[in-house]
Amino acid sequence: MFAVIKTGGKQYSVAADDTITVMTLEGAPGDIVTFDNVLMLAGDGEPALGAPFVEGASVAGQIVEHKRGPKAISFKKRRRQNSKRKRGHRQDLTLVRITEVLTGGAKPSGHVEATAAE
Repeated sequence: MFAVIKTGGKQYSVAADDTITVMTLEGAPGDIVTFDNVLMLAGDGEPALGAPFVEGASVAGQIVEHKRGPKAISFKKRRRQNSKRKRGHRQDLTLVRITEVLTGGAKPSGHVEATAAE
Protein backbone atom coordinates (compact mmCIF):
# COMPACT_ATOMS: atom_id res chain seq x y z
CA MET A 1 0.00 0.00 0.00
CA PHE A 2 1.29 3.46 -0.84
CA ALA A 3 0.07 7.01 -0.40
CA VAL A 4 0.72 10.44 -1.87
CA ILE A 5 1.16 13.03 0.90
CA LYS A 6 1.59 16.78 0.87
CA THR A 7 4.00 18.52 3.23
CA GLY A 8 6.10 21.65 2.92
CA GLY A 9 4.32 22.63 -0.30
CA LYS A 10 5.51 19.48 -2.08
CA GLN A 11 4.00 16.07 -2.78
CA TYR A 12 5.67 12.75 -1.98
CA SER A 13 4.75 9.19 -2.93
CA VAL A 14 5.47 7.03 0.12
CA ALA A 15 5.10 3.46 1.34
CA ALA A 16 6.03 1.75 4.60
CA ASP A 17 9.79 1.65 5.29
CA ASP A 18 10.56 4.44 2.79
CA THR A 19 12.91 7.26 3.76
CA ILE A 20 12.11 10.74 2.46
CA THR A 21 13.73 14.15 2.80
CA VAL A 22 11.24 16.94 3.55
CA MET A 23 11.38 20.57 4.60
CA THR A 24 12.25 21.15 8.26
CA LEU A 25 9.81 19.64 10.75
CA GLU A 26 9.57 20.35 14.47
CA GLY A 27 10.79 17.56 16.72
CA ALA A 28 13.87 15.67 17.76
CA PRO A 29 15.31 12.55 16.10
CA GLY A 30 13.25 9.56 17.20
CA ASP A 31 9.97 11.51 17.47
CA ILE A 32 6.87 10.25 15.66
CA VAL A 33 5.27 12.62 13.12
CA THR A 34 1.90 12.24 11.41
CA PHE A 35 1.09 13.52 7.93
CA ASP A 36 -2.67 14.10 7.67
CA ASN A 37 -2.69 15.64 4.17
CA VAL A 38 -3.08 12.42 2.17
CA LEU A 39 -3.99 13.16 -1.47
CA MET A 40 -4.23 9.56 -2.70
CA LEU A 41 -4.25 6.09 -1.18
CA ALA A 42 -3.62 2.99 -3.30
CA GLY A 43 -2.95 -0.65 -2.67
CA ASP A 44 -5.59 -3.37 -2.53
CA GLY A 45 -8.32 -2.76 -5.10
CA GLU A 46 -9.40 0.64 -6.33
CA PRO A 47 -7.26 3.70 -5.39
CA ALA A 48 -8.89 6.33 -3.15
CA LEU A 49 -8.56 9.89 -4.41
CA GLY A 50 -9.12 12.84 -2.10
CA ALA A 51 -11.01 16.02 -2.82
CA PRO A 52 -8.64 17.53 -1.73
CA PHE A 53 -7.65 15.00 1.00
CA VAL A 54 -8.67 11.40 1.73
CA GLU A 55 -10.79 11.34 4.90
CA GLY A 56 -9.53 9.17 7.76
CA ALA A 57 -6.18 8.49 6.11
CA SER A 58 -2.81 9.48 7.52
CA VAL A 59 0.82 8.49 7.28
CA ALA A 60 3.06 8.01 10.33
CA GLY A 61 6.81 8.41 10.27
CA GLN A 62 9.81 8.73 12.54
CA ILE A 63 12.31 11.59 12.37
CA VAL A 64 15.74 10.14 11.61
CA GLU A 65 17.84 13.32 11.56
CA HIS A 66 17.94 17.02 10.76
CA LYS A 67 20.42 18.05 8.09
CA ARG A 68 21.15 20.70 5.50
CA GLY A 69 20.88 20.46 1.75
CA PRO A 70 23.60 21.15 -0.79
CA LYS A 71 24.95 24.64 -1.15
CA ALA A 72 23.31 26.73 -3.87
CA ILE A 73 25.41 29.65 -5.07
CA SER A 74 23.96 32.72 -6.75
CA PHE A 75 26.64 34.70 -8.57
CA LYS A 76 26.02 37.89 -10.54
CA LYS A 77 28.64 39.74 -12.51
CA ARG A 78 28.22 42.83 -14.60
CA ARG A 79 30.96 42.91 -17.20
CA ARG A 80 33.33 45.88 -17.46
CA GLN A 81 31.84 47.52 -14.34
CA ASN A 82 33.89 45.83 -11.61
CA SER A 83 30.59 44.79 -10.03
CA LYS A 84 29.86 41.31 -8.72
CA ARG A 85 27.78 39.67 -6.01
CA LYS A 86 28.06 36.17 -4.57
CA ARG A 87 25.45 34.71 -2.23
CA GLY A 88 25.10 31.18 -0.95
CA HIS A 89 22.20 29.28 0.59
CA ARG A 90 21.69 25.90 2.27
CA GLN A 91 18.16 24.64 2.94
CA ASP A 92 17.32 23.02 6.30
CA LEU A 93 15.89 19.52 5.77
CA THR A 94 14.52 16.64 7.84
CA LEU A 95 15.04 12.97 7.05
CA VAL A 96 11.88 10.95 7.86
CA ARG A 97 11.43 7.16 7.79
CA ILE A 98 7.82 6.21 6.99
CA THR A 99 6.61 3.60 9.49
CA GLU A 100 3.01 2.96 8.45
CA VAL A 101 0.16 4.08 6.20
CA LEU A 102 -3.05 4.37 8.25
CA THR A 103 -6.68 4.26 7.08
CA GLY A 104 -10.05 4.59 8.75
CA GLY A 105 -8.93 7.20 11.27
CA ALA A 106 -6.48 4.82 13.00
CA LYS A 107 -3.82 6.31 15.26
CA PRO A 108 -0.10 5.57 14.86
CA SER A 109 1.05 2.59 16.90
CA GLY A 110 4.04 4.52 18.27
CA HIS A 111 6.06 1.31 18.06
CA VAL A 112 9.57 2.25 16.93
CA GLU A 113 11.68 -0.61 15.66
CA ALA A 114 15.37 -0.58 16.49
CA THR A 115 17.57 -0.35 13.42
CA ALA A 116 21.27 -0.82 12.81
CA ALA A 117 23.57 2.16 13.16
CA GLU A 118 23.53 4.28 10.01
